[in-house]
Amino acid sequence: MDLDAVRTFVAAADTGQFQEAAAELMLTQQAVSKRIAGLEKGLGVRLFTRTARGAKLTIDGQAFLPHARALLQAAERAAASVRPGSRALRVDVVGRRVATAGLLRDFHRAHPEVELDVVTVYGGGPAVDAVRDGTIDATFRTLPPPGRKLPAGIAVGYAMYEPVQLVTGPAHEFAGARSVSPAQLAGHRIWMPGNAPGTEWAAYYEDMAAEFGFVIDAVGPDFGVESLLDTIAESATVGTFLSERTPLVWPVDYDLCRIPLLDPTPVYPHLLHWQTDNAHPGLALLRDYAAARGPRHTAADPTGTWAPAWSR
Repeated sequence: MDLDAVRTFVAAADTGQFQEAAAELMLTQQAVSKRIAGLEKGLGVRLFTRTARGAKLTIDGQAFLPHARALLQAAERAAASVRPGSRALRVDVVGRRVATAGLLRDFHRAHPEVELDVVTVYGGGPAVDAVRDGTIDATFRTLPPPGRKLPAGIAVGYAMYEPVQLVTGPAHEFAGARSVSPAQLAGHRIWMPGNAPGTEWAAYYEDMAAEFGFVIDAVGPDFGVESLLDTIAESATVGTFLSERTPLVWPVDYDLCRIPLLDPTPVYPHLLHWQTDNAHPGLALLRDYAAARGPRHTAADPTGTWAPAWSR
């Protein structure tokens, strides 16, 4: 159904005059008459009768009027659902506990006028594809693992370099150390059951293990962080890695140790990916907010940082 014709019908019904409807819609009276005639032809009924005082609704016109208003309201709702700034900004993060989720919470506090829809897409490749396809507006990821290129039209900006920390139980060799260098981990077993093959985080830690000589054990099943920490707390030989800003709560008797890695500090690069032609005003605000925070918010290590070449 021609919505312009429906809009013209509603204007004529409200004003009672084709001439006034024409003025309201900035059309000629002839155009108004033509639109309504086309609508009447499509419906197979007369909607108006002409009188000395103007246009009067027929009984069919009266029956059609509430439905015509509903059609226009539905059309406006449909347009508003995709109008930039009228819908929520949809942003993907790896998990609800990671640092980028915290960055989004801070962004929301700074810009409460921007409605957010926070989602988690499994894997960096599918997340970037979702940005390309318009399923989401942006994603916080590292660059895709080696061998996978960014799709055309995707822009990338650094959001945060997050230091990686060693976590051990109280009986571990490095428990209580003020810091540990990655080279000191050579030959040690690092248990990370969440490192699924093909994910960008698995690629990151595999390259880190190859660089510094420790062993990543990804044997599962993965029952989540709580189960992982249960095992780490009881082990004298196994440690794990967690990012500096990962918020965790564990029983006090676990006596877990979060130990900084220095000389160099491995950093996990969080990058914001977005579609270059995405006009959502909230996306521009998020890009500026992330850029203003940027890598400067990484803990200082005068001996330098490390990350795989493909992730920089």
